[in-house]
Amino acid sequence: MTHTENQLDILEKVKNTPLLCVGDVMLDRYVYGTVDRLSPEAPVPVLLENRVVVTAGGAGNVAMNLKGLGCAVRLVAVAGADHAAETLENTLAGIDATLIIDDTRPTISKTRYCVGAQQMLRVDAEKTGNLAPDIEVALLKSALEALDGAKALLLSDYGKGTLTPNVLKTLVTAAKKAGIPVVVDPKGRDYARYAGATVITPNRKELGEATGGMPTASEADIEAAAKALIKTSGVGAVIATRSEKGMSVTDGKAVTHIATRARDVFDVSGAGDTVAATVAAALAVGADLVTAAEIANSAAGLVVEKVGTASVSLDELARTLEAGAGTPKAAGRTLAPVYTWQEARAQVERWKARGLAVGFTNGCFDILHQGHVMMLDRCRSHCDKLVLGLNVDSSISRLKGPTRPVNQAAARASVIAALGSIDAVVMFGEDPSENDTPLELMKTLRPDVIFKGQDYTVDKVVGADFVQSYGGRVELISLEDGFSTTGTIKKLQDAA
Repeated sequence: MTHTENQLDILEKVKNTPLLCVGDVMLDRYVYGTVDRLSPEAPVPVLLENRVVVTAGGAGNVAMNLKGLGCAVRLVAVAGADHAAETLENTLAGIDATLIIDDTRPTISKTRYCVGAQQMLRVDAEKTGNLAPDIEVALLKSALEALDGAKALLLSDYGKGTLTPNVLKTLVTAAKKAGIPVVVDPKGRDYARYAGATVITPNRKELGEATGGMPTASEADIEAAAKALIKTSGVGAVIATRSEKGMSVTDGKAVTHIATRARDVFDVSGAGDTVAATVAAALAVGADLVTAAEIANSAAGLVVEKVGTASVSLDELARTLEAGAGTPKAAGRTLAPVYTWQEARAQVERWKARGLAVGFTNGCFDILHQGHVMMLDRCRSHCDKLVLGLNVDSSISRLKGPTRPVNQAAARASVIAALGSIDAVVMFGEDPSENDTPLELMKTLRPDVIFKGQDYTVDKVVGADFVQSYGGRVELISLEDGFSTTGTIKKLQDAA
């Protein structure tokens, strides 16, 4: 088994593995809008709100990352007796979450006001400090019950008071007794409170602070600081994250430095959560520390390309590992990825947040010909990124008859993905309720512009009204005469 095959095997084993996450949970709100003027009331910009995204943050984001990897996630945390706690519960759908309600403090919330990817302001609502004794007892009771049968324990410490010294000591002791790994995403300067943990995952800045200001600029510095931290804190190992420079893994003896992959670093929010979650999931199914860190490194490389608090799915991580050193290439061309609807929506949001115009077109593309290629090139000239919706096989059969398609979906997607004009491919039409049109996919993606051939009029283009309703536009593209898939098939039949 190759190294990559081993990593993929680990990911496959992660599915449905029970893990427990305990820590500081919070609600993250991102208010996106545009700024065109200053307020007449004060010299401040006026944000015209056009979109609000609400996600689970802190330990909640760790749990969402575990869910994305396919784990059976259990989460135990503390929230306030407020509407934010109800909203938080809704964001944690699919996770076995137990929120201990503390009516003396609010649910921790962070609201960010953004123009594109640029944050203008962040407003926090929180009350820090150790838990009251009765809340601590209730938290420990629920956490110890949830620990039963779990394959790993992940402690997400944001320094908000959930992980008191007693909570940490009790849970680490119980996990060690159960023989399962303990992963800690740490905070603060006193790492002795994490004594007994299998591994901690500080970033470079946190590593320096926890070692009394030891330098962390070079690999040698990181190695020395990590070894010192292991000796003083009593933890088993350190995975130090070093932003664009990768990670360093040490158990106090051997050291492995892992280089990061070249990425468009767009937003580092939550990257530490992704690392901790991926390491915990990999260790839970028997991966060694270095392999777990390598997989986590790939996951972190994906999440920093996303906007806001984000997680990584099992499928996109598997594709990245399969790709090896980066995005797959063919004869000097970058192959467009084939996304699920959810992945495509996240990618479109990333592009839009960077100010890129996203276009969309669709079709069967059963037998690719010159007309297709020229049309797609023309579409791409009107936008920065072009997403192509591709009918699934059953949809083509309904539209074209039982002898079609000639080429199956995987083959058609591979050919389309190799065209330099395409930036992403998404399949549609699997559900007959879509009526073999891309309207529902358009509603998911919300492109800036949709394209159709000039043999249509705007009022006949599927999705035109929808796209125009939010300021998008429809472009009718000139077609090459004399080219059609149906005509090509007829020529072949006549020749036969």
